Amino acid sequence: MLPPELPPLPALTRAEGELIDHYLEAADLLGRINPARPGDTYGGLRAAQALVRKAAELRDALALMHRRGETELHGDTLARALRVLDGERRTARVVLPPDCVG
Repeated sequence: MLPPELPPLPALTRAEGELIDHYLEAADLLGRINPARPGDTYGGLRAAQALVRKAAELRDALALMHRRGETELHGDTLARALRVLDGERRTARVVLPPDCVG
């Protein structure tokens, strides 16, 4: 049995697509660095080093959009794209986990 088909991505400019991709990649890295989550310091260090590069790519995507006259972020459209690309799960690791204190 095949998995359910994902909804199609909304129409995005190439710069918007790069913005979404780099944003999710940065969120993945931030989730690996999150000090409230278990993990090792070396993995966090590697993620932090990669985050510097990813932040520059995110900045470059936004700068390209601005230069092209794309001065507005269309939140509804970009949120749909984030959801199709599993953004809810990927960004959930960035927030604090539930408090386990009884």
